[in-house]
Amino acid sequence: MYGDSATVRKILTESGDTWAVVGLSSNRSRAAYGVAEVLQRFGKRVIPVHPKAETVHGEQGYASLADIPFEVDVVDAFVNSDLAGAVADEAVTKGAKAVWFQLGVIDETAYERTRAAGLEMVMDRCPAIEIPRLG
Repeated sequence: MYGDSATVRKILTESGDTWAVVGLSSNRSRAAYGVAEVLQRFGKRVIPVHPKAETVHGEQGYASLADIPFEVDVVDAFVNSDLAGAVADEAVTKGAKAVWFQLGVIDETAYERTRAAGLEMVMDRCPAIEIPRLG
C-alpha cells in the first residue's frame, strides 16, 4: 500500500485545500470529472490541468502545472502510470505539499523521489472514496 491511513488523512485534512487535478477536462464521462465534484463538495478548490485548459466546475483550467499562477497544495494525477512520474516531478517543482496518484496509477520510483523531496504521497487510491470516510 502506498499511503497509509494517516497519510491519507493528513493529505485530505492538513495539506491544504487547493488541488490541481491533472487530467481533468469537461468530459463528464471521465472519472476525474466526478472525483473533482466530490472534492469540491468537501470544500476543496479544484484546478483543472489539461492540455485543453478548459474551465471545469467553475474553475479556470491550465495546460500545465507550471501555468498555474498561484500555489497549489495537492496535485492529483489522473494520468497513465507511464506519465505519472513526470507529473510528480512537476508537483515537486511547483512547490506542492502532496501528490495523489489515482486508482491504478502506480510509479514506485516517482513515489520514492517525491517522498525524498519531502512531499506526502499516496498512490493507487481515490480521494473521493477516502474523504467521506474521514467522518
